[in-house]
Amino acid sequence: MNDRIFLSSPHMSDEGYEMQYVQEAFDTNWIAPLGENVNEFEKELARKVEIKAAAALSSGTAAIHLALKAAGVSEGDIVFCPTLTFSATANPIIYQNATPVFIDSNVETWNMCPKALEEAFNKYPDVKTVIVVHLYGLSADMEKIVDLCKKHNVPLIEDAAESLGTYYKGQHTGTFGDYGIFSFNGNKIITTSGGGMLVSNNEEKISKARFWATQSRDTARHYQHSELGFNYRMSNVVAGIGRGQLKVLDQRVQKKKYIYEFYKRELSHLEGINFMPENEWDNSNYWLSCATLTGSIRPLDVMQALEQENIESRPVWKPMHMQPFFEKYDYIGSDVSESLFLNGLCLPSDTKLTDAGLNKVVKIIKRLWSK
Repeated sequence: MNDRIFLSSPHMSDEGYEMQYVQEAFDTNWIAPLGENVNEFEKELARKVEIKAAAALSSGTAAIHLALKAAGVSEGDIVFCPTLTFSATANPIIYQNATPVFIDSNVETWNMCPKALEEAFNKYPDVKTVIVVHLYGLSADMEKIVDLCKKHNVPLIEDAAESLGTYYKGQHTGTFGDYGIFSFNGNKIITTSGGGMLVSNNEEKISKARFWATQSRDTARHYQHSELGFNYRMSNVVAGIGRGQLKVLDQRVQKKKYIYEFYKRELSHLEGINFMPENEWDNSNYWLSCATLTGSIRPLDVMQALEQENIESRPVWKPMHMQPFFEKYDYIGSDVSESLFLNGLCLPSDTKLTDAGLNKVVKIIKRLWSK
């Protein structure tokens, strides 16, 4: 395993920032449930992305769930959701007994297509909430999406799980909607091993989310619960890791961009390979370096060749409307997301990758085209 090249694995700081905060939690015996690390991680993340309030939670999925609840989504409500995403975006809709309607991508962003979203609004004028995703660190076309949501007076939730450090027109992704969510899963650009954050400029809603996340325990000497609660709060130890990781976020973004530019420089001349889009208004964190292969060399050919050399890669997400669990729900769009899935490839994007490792990946891929 020491020789394996990973897709994207945890990368602790060389300075040991994380252990300083974790040790502090041990020294003060604030292991769980909460403590200074949790409070400070919330403040530091909110400052970093320039938003008023944040709630540190056990996962990005938990953050989406509480965002839906805060937006008033309940049984029978319709929620628009991108089809090209990980299931964690869509699952919380079902937790709330609501109904997802999946929206296609466009080729310009790989994210939610504004035209398909507008079509969905016309078909479902009573939609309760829209979730937009910034896939692989690529920003969705937020100006058009925000305008549509405002026009129809519908709350917007940003799933920025993959895009911490990405800017759209100079503003952090995750801060355009009524609610934003970030993930600190082990493969994300910074990690807490597992965890997430719900952010908003509505401080009252974030306070309420913290209440729900701590089992909705009322202010009383005895244990009293007037609302349904959840065990969703982040632990003080995990938050310490997050505080240390946040200090190196900018370094991680720089390395991710370096990896993407390396692949693009070395491989873009190969017939049939096209790298994920870059737009003038999108300053991506390049979480994963992705490409589409439309020639005789298929994504599976590349993945198998890399796996033989102990190198991890994977396909682009399989759209939700093609998933066995979700295929019964409506889908608005054409075949963009399906095409991206069938032709897409995620290349190793681990920030610990050396130039030697990158050259090894590139050499294996080039060999396929030389046959």
